[in-house]
Amino acid sequence: VIEPVKNYVEIREGGSDSPTDIFSKLIAPPEVPGLSRPVWFTILGSIPTALGWYGYYKFSVEEELYQHELQTNPNGHVSGCGGYGTLFPFVYGVIVGFPLSLLGVPGGESILQLAGLWILAGQVNLYRRVNELCFEDEKIRDELMSGLTLPGDDLDTNGEVEPPLYAWWALLPPPLDVVVGLRQVHFLSEYWRIVRGDPYDKDIVAEELFPFISSKRFTLKEFVRKPSNWFWFTKKMKDFDNIDLLKD
Repeated sequence: VIEPVKNYVEIREGGSDSPTDIFSKLIAPPEVPGLSRPVWFTILGSIPTALGWYGYYKFSVEEELYQHELQTNPNGHVSGCGGYGTLFPFVYGVIVGFPLSLLGVPGGESILQLAGLWILAGQVNLYRRVNELCFEDEKIRDELMSGLTLPGDDLDTNGEVEPPLYAWWALLPPPLDVVVGLRQVHFLSEYWRIVRGDPYDKDIVAEELFPFISSKRFTLKEFVRKPSNWFWFTKKMKDFDNIDLLKD
């Protein structure tokens, strides 16, 4: 890594000098506690850069979680690889494997596949870790998860609170892998917001336009049979509860 770049993205302690305006936050280095990056903010950085900024987002959240685990686990145990350990094997695998595969050199395709498997495994692990974060403190769990429902369902105050993500959904084809990815962005952002003591600011994208992002966890069948949980313009659609195939 180029030294000036390495110095710039070095993890920093969050505090009163943490960035607050949009542009400064987009280019901010990772912090501990992590920065809250809502869904609308992540989309704002990702789409104009053709997902280039999302790579920086991925680096930052992995680095923040890695440092958070180092600081909070009594035995220093970490369950992730940090920003460098997560992205570099993938990037180098693509840089080496793609031209070799293009030229028909034996092993090139295998290197590409290994790179893809590495980043996919990291994504599954990220979702698992976000689930753990949401439940590591009862007060945070209650603020994050209590009161979440699916459209048409009554609030169950006595039921067991579920973690927000099915980690294995990362293995599903698009757009289902995007569904769980957006939910990860939302719940991790809300977790860091609570930990940092930042004021609540409604994420219109996650909570209004695409309600599935911020709702209670749902199964694949629940997702398909509840169009009222898809988009802002499908909120008044009737659920497909009469289709036996979609019943749990």
